[in-house]
Amino acid sequence: MSIRVGVIGASGRMGSTVCETVEGDAGLELVAAVDALASPGSTAVGRLPIGTDLAALPESGAQVVVDFTTAAAARDNLALVAGWGMHAVVGTTGFDEADLDRFRSAFTASNCLIAPNFAIGAVLLMRFAELAAPYFESAEVIEFHHDNKVDAPSGTAARTVELMAQASADWTPDPTLHEVVPGARGGVGAAGIHVHSVRMRGLVAHQEVLLGTTAQLLTMRHDSFDRTSFMPGVLLAIKAIADHPGVLVGLDTYLDL
Repeated sequence: MSIRVGVIGASGRMGSTVCETVEGDAGLELVAAVDALASPGSTAVGRLPIGTDLAALPESGAQVVVDFTTAAAARDNLALVAGWGMHAVVGTTGFDEADLDRFRSAFTASNCLIAPNFAIGAVLLMRFAELAAPYFESAEVIEFHHDNKVDAPSGTAARTVELMAQASADWTPDPTLHEVVPGARGGVGAAGIHVHSVRMRGLVAHQEVLLGTTAQLLTMRHDSFDRTSFMPGVLLAIKAIADHPGVLVGLDTYLDL
């Protein structure tokens, strides 16, 4: 039996790609497409009307809902999805710990995965950075995204820094005494690890992790050149979420890493 899927943010670039991907998978059925910003008469994959009311989700019998919107919208969206007893696969970023606590309280009858990045390569990059962290003394993260991304740093960069900080809290202090241009040293994440955000037309999603110690530098980089790079991870999450109770953060929680 096919898994019935609803998509929130269906008229956005990521949402529309999710709709096409779900439609093309024999084990899934796209039953609802919703977007508060949808133009009248718009459709997903050329056949399914894109509505503006989330009530279309329970009416369609969706079992799993995919949300690629904004943090502000997703906070309300996920409360409703949890109340309807549906699983949620979330690619939206920008949540804080208070948000996660609320989600954990809400998702008691269904499950929720919040993934900063669904590209398998990016998930592996985060894991490799975590493994390498204890063996180096200096670290910086640089993330590059398209010019329409509204949050900085990216969820992937924030998660990478978090994992590295958990692996090692012993990092060389920043020697900078004066920034000629304020902010030149980027933002400071967990354990004092610096993170830099680039927003530029022509990019999609890219990240470098630099790790340094005496006389050596380890550079790790992942590049997503198209939004289709995230779709294998989205499909994996949709199909596996029923077997992963509660609210989990990161696609790595679904992988044997």
